Amino acid sequence: MITSSFQTTFAVPLSCEDCIREISTSLYNLDGVHKVDANLVDQLLSIEGTAAPSAIVAAIQATGRDAILRGSGAADSAAVCILETYSTKVSDKVRGLARMVQVSPTLTVVDLTIRGLSAGTYWATIRETGNVSHGPASTGGIWEALKSKLNGSSTRPRGVLGTIQVGHDGIGSVFLDRPIQIWEMVGRSLVVSRRLEGQLNRDDPDTLVGVIARSAGVWENEKTICSCSGKTLWDERKENINKGML
Repeated sequence: MITSSFQTTFAVPLSCEDCIREISTSLYNLDGVHKVDANLVDQLLSIEGTAAPSAIVAAIQATGRDAILRGSGAADSAAVCILETYSTKVSDKVRGLARMVQVSPTLTVVDLTIRGLSAGTYWATIRETGNVSHGPASTGGIWEALKSKLNGSSTRPRGVLGTIQVGHDGIGSVFLDRPIQIWEMVGRSLVVSRRLEGQLNRDDPDTLVGVIARSAGVWENEKTICSCSGKTLWDERKENINKGML
């Protein structure tokens, strides 16, 4: 259970104070939401608590509005990983997203969402490298697995984040916490696969991989229009959904 609060900001289309009240009511019904602040001018919501960002988005969407995560945690304490399959058997490669926020000097929470996979139990692991030239097959072993083995540790290495259950609808989500700092993960890869150990198959459509990258902290991301494409963040949101990103 997550006990350390953290802050997240979301872009939300807000037109009046009634919108804010309706969204706030929906959010306060969510376990783990401690405080909600809204900025009508900038169309932003700030939420403080222990609720998963994906659960917050779902609560906002339940009011008939969309939401885009704009930042999490303090500066240099957030990361993101877009998860793709490298299988040649499928056309929609992007099938998951992991959001990571360091909530204390020794604890990071991971909000993992998946869709499009076969039903079952999957392992989420951080790998030794960020080399995805051959998909999951080139990412190396589980981070710190060798160190744990040499030390004779009976606990799983820190690179094992945990498991996620995917239903028959192909969708799964989980909120995990591990004694890891963000800087330790950035540049490494994250793999979601049925098997915990052994060689990973590049052409398995149910094995996902992505490189962990730093993401914006709270109030660090002020972009509303992309300077290179001229698209609004809502245009980009629609494109990402079409690509399979949650």
